[in-house]
Amino acid sequence: MKIQIQRTGFLLLFISVLLLWIPAESIRFDLESGHTKCISEDIKSNSMTVGKYHIVNPNEGHPLPDSHKVTVRVTSAYGNSYHSSEHVTEGHFAFQAVEAGDYMACFFADDNKPSTTVTVDFDWKSGIAAKEWTSVAKKGSVELMEIELKKMLETVQSIHDEMFYLREREEEMQLLNKATNSKMFWFSFLSILVCLSVSGIQLWHLKSFFEKKKLI
Repeated sequence: MKIQIQRTGFLLLFISVLLLWIPAESIRFDLESGHTKCISEDIKSNSMTVGKYHIVNPNEGHPLPDSHKVTVRVTSAYGNSYHSSEHVTEGHFAFQAVEAGDYMACFFADDNKPSTTVTVDFDWKSGIAAKEWTSVAKKGSVELMEIELKKMLETVQSIHDEMFYLREREEEMQLLNKATNSKMFWFSFLSILVCLSVSGIQLWHLKSFFEKKKLI
């Protein structure tokens, strides 16, 4: 049984490594004039994150129309702003997350008449994917094997941090469940006590009423 559990743990770890090594692709979405679209990303504390975006030119070989501009805001789960650009056709951001949680990147298309549709290409990476390993290789003149070892080390470290993060979240959920169960117990107890008290008062009232009417 213990060997089977260890094998399952190694299998999950291997799958996690494979998922982390899958290269992240940019996303492309359409945005109508006067509308907003938000994209969220769960980022851990002290993780590096980078993003870049640009408006896709609907007419290749021609200048981008003046109507194709967006306003971009990147905020944390606590409402703190990490990036802000107004009426731009492209841009990028990079920061180290101080707060853990869901970060939101919102794109607002300028309101134009007649209404137009803007296509935005957005690439958002965090953690290991946010590190430019090719530039590291060029600057340090390191060999390919060293780069791969660094990638594996960063991947293992990321999995290790993720496991501790999930364990902390699990402990928080357990504490929340215990607190909720305790509150529900006392609420149920008080509800039963109130019901019994009301029933006793009703019985006493009926008994007094029947005695006054000399029915009992």
